[in-house]
Amino acid sequence: MTVTTRSRPQPAMAARPRTAPAPRTRTSGARTAAAPRPAARTPHPTRRTQPTRRPHPARRPRLLRLAATGRRLHLALLAAAVAFGLLAGRLVELQAVQAPEFAARAEAGRLRTVDLPAGRGAITDVHGRVLASSVEARDITADPTLVVDPAGTAGALARVLGLDLAGRRDLEGRLTGERRFAYVARQVTPQAWAQVERLRLPGILSQPTSRRVYPAGGLAAGVVGFVGLDGEGLGGMELGLQRELAGRDGSLTYESGPGGRQISTAASAELDPVHGVDLRLTIDRDIQWQAQQLIAQRVKDANADSGSVVVLDPRTGAVLALATAPTFDPADPGASPVADRGNRALSDIYEPGSTSKIMTAAAVLEEGALRPDSPVTVPPTLRFGDKLFHDHNEHPTLHLTFTGVLAKSSNIGTILAAQKIGDQKLYAYLQKFGLGQKTGLGFPGESKGLLPTPDTWSRAQFGTIAFGQGLSLNAVQAASVFATIANDGVRVQPSLVAATVAPDGVVAPAAPPQQTRVVSAATARTLRAMLETVVSDEGTAPMARVPGYRVAGKTGTANRVDPACSCYRGYTASFIGFAPADAPRLVVAVTLQNPRNGHYGGRLAGPVFRDVMGFALQTLKVPPTTTAPPRLRLTMD
Repeated sequence: MTVTTRSRPQPAMAARPRTAPAPRTRTSGARTAAAPRPAARTPHPTRRTQPTRRPHPARRPRLLRLAATGRRLHLALLAAAVAFGLLAGRLVELQAVQAPEFAARAEAGRLRTVDLPAGRGAITDVHGRVLASSVEARDITADPTLVVDPAGTAGALARVLGLDLAGRRDLEGRLTGERRFAYVARQVTPQAWAQVERLRLPGILSQPTSRRVYPAGGLAAGVVGFVGLDGEGLGGMELGLQRELAGRDGSLTYESGPGGRQISTAASAELDPVHGVDLRLTIDRDIQWQAQQLIAQRVKDANADSGSVVVLDPRTGAVLALATAPTFDPADPGASPVADRGNRALSDIYEPGSTSKIMTAAAVLEEGALRPDSPVTVPPTLRFGDKLFHDHNEHPTLHLTFTGVLAKSSNIGTILAAQKIGDQKLYAYLQKFGLGQKTGLGFPGESKGLLPTPDTWSRAQFGTIAFGQGLSLNAVQAASVFATIANDGVRVQPSLVAATVAPDGVVAPAAPPQQTRVVSAATARTLRAMLETVVSDEGTAPMARVPGYRVAGKTGTANRVDPACSCYRGYTASFIGFAPADAPRLVVAVTLQNPRNGHYGGRLAGPVFRDVMGFALQTLKVPPTTTAPPRLRLTMD
């Protein structure tokens, strides 16, 4: 058998001199030896002999081994199956398990809820003439996260809203950031919002609101009060009857699209607001206007700190006017000092002085201690307790009747009369007249005054309380005292609300006021006759007479407590009276605090009483008096 053999590959050799390779012989059978190499050449004597490089052994070539392709394919398919399984599981979780939750989130992102403000009730005078009402307005708002260009948006809004450079920069700051809500402008007119809406600015929205307006300006501002930017009452009846006037807000929930605007074809949910009731006051606008003008002028002329006028119907307790000066504009309350935004006729208390003497006189008459013609000897001065008392004007010893004591406003004579009933009885009558307790008007900021209890009175303090110092009240309380005498001895709780009118037009009259018998009708009639002498030529207030009508009243010139020093400094000048004296229809109380051009109540307050009372009687068409006043003796001479 013949075997063919191949020679093994030889390892690579290093570079050699270019000589012919030795011939290889292939034989069949055993390997034969190669032919002998020729002898090396002798180098040329002039050439440099190069060293012969040592040959390297030949390298075995690397073999590329292919991996198992089937195994790799199986691993890839397994990984793809796992990834697909995870994705499928997550898809099932999102679309089947969490779909309602994500749908709710998406819907919540599109839903907006805005308040639907209830219409605030109007405030009118007793005849239905509007003193305060609400008109439609819009609050322009923004979602800064939807505002694309804060600077450009602020510039466009500034041009429409009339903002200056500072306002524009402030607005740009409010339109920048991650907040979801910011106010652009409050209570703008619907026309202004229509201009803004036409700009179609992304992120600029609006919500309905209302704006309070006062058609009569500052008329009865101290009674009506005012509201804040949020529409809630901050003073006067706006605050006192906030709940009734405000009603209850509703709401609107809707889906919004890009820019925050409502998608008209999407569903919405609306809760209707419940509108507030209208408030009909007892105030008569015409009488209020006259009283306000007259007291403002008198405060100015007398250089007084303030003044007030109260007009009451003694039969019903209805307050027809409650004027104060200085006052304020309810549409811009911030332009006036805080002290002027209230109602001083209810919030400010003072020592009444001689107008308080009618309570002492009523108590003395009711107890039968004196009669109108009872003699009272009045010395020039009187030592009572640890204090020396005197009358406002110096005089010798006077021989007066009890009527004369009241007509001439004698402090000493009043102390002597009060001695006849004592401190306990005097205190009881002062309480029944309403001192030391609120009037019942429910007016914000009302003060109940100050009436010390008899156990705290010194002998001297008993004397001062008898003629109106050492106790304090407000102007409405003082008017109520005279209204009690005018109403035959029955005190009727004052009232400012005549009725409420529901949105459907149903009128609900105010509850009847509380009534308290203080003195008998006989005592009241006797005292009314005595008070008519005050406006006679012999009395202290002839300037308070009203032509054509019988008038009864009392002056007051009291030392005034100055809170700055907690001492007496300055005066409180007042006149309170009623007319017609034989059948009283109205009570008018005029008070001036700290007048500097004069200080007598008859001279300063008397003319204001005359003008207000005359105007009010004519406004109510009260016929002139046809009877003659009684003739009562003032002196024993």
